[in-house]
Amino acid sequence: MTKPSLSFSDTRRLSFICDHPLYVSSYQKLEKLEKNRIFCRHQMDHLLDVARIAYILDLKMNLGICQDLIYAAALLHDIGKGRQYEEGIPHEIASAQIAKQILEDMPPEFIFSDEEQQEILSAIRYHRKLRSDPAPLEFLLYKGDKMSRACFACPAEPECNWNDTMKNKEIRL
Repeated sequence: MTKPSLSFSDTRRLSFICDHPLYVSSYQKLEKLEKNRIFCRHQMDHLLDVARIAYILDLKMNLGICQDLIYAAALLHDIGKGRQYEEGIPHEIASAQIAKQILEDMPPEFIFSDEEQQEILSAIRYHRKLRSDPAPLEFLLYKGDKMSRACFACPAEPECNWNDTMKNKEIRL
């Protein structure tokens, strides 16, 4: 089975997500809240790193998940982090709530199917703690998120409160 290439309508899906007013406001809030953060930040560099790593893993594992599905989940997985900072809501929950609204607002010509939307939302909800039997997209988002962190080269690593088993202490292939 060959993977479909990223078509014009597929890239429009990703543009729609990034241009959605709820995404823009949530992203700007997060950017402001993390402006002086010395630890890992959750801006576009991180989101795209997660997407690219998850897609590479998909290709290596021959899972066959559409690239735009992976990228959509990655772009949305931390979008609720600002609500975690301000309201104490775990960001995987807040991110899934925001993502659900954005996905439901997509125009009919390039909306994700109900099944695809559920895959994205599940991957977002479980990107922090891998379930014992994760769906493929959940696994990819979880691994991409963890592998995207360059703890081995981070000047703030000694002050980081992440458990050492969570830290990325070496380059992984």
